[in-house]
Amino acid sequence: MGDSTTRQRLQLALRAALKARDTVAASALRSALAAIDNASAVPPGPPPGAGTGRAHIAGAASGLGASEAKRRRLTAAEADQIVRAEIAERRAAAQDYERRGHPDRAARLRREASILLAALETRPFP
Repeated sequence: MGDSTTRQRLQLALRAALKARDTVAASALRSALAAIDNASAVPPGPPPGAGTGRAHIAGAASGLGASEAKRRRLTAAEADQIVRAEIAERRAAAQDYERRGHPDRAARLRREASILLAALETRPFP
């Protein structure tokens, strides 16, 4: 099953946020989805050797799928942990903002954390 259920929950929540024009929720959900995408990226291999690619651009790849980035499949636990780390970061930053006298910024981060937590704890699809 992998990260698909976590991703589906976040995407459903994002659609609802966009429909409701809730920019705070949409921003938090997009950020969590991007964090999952970043974690699934595979590090690039060695640079292409001399003489590969097109004659006009050194090292350029061509052909069907040449520009696709390789991805690894995250487990459901890994995807959940990434979102929980996003929640923890927001809560920690909110405490910092609160200590520095910025309660409005702290409130926004706490709201983002609660939105992510709610999306994460939504029951999975049957």
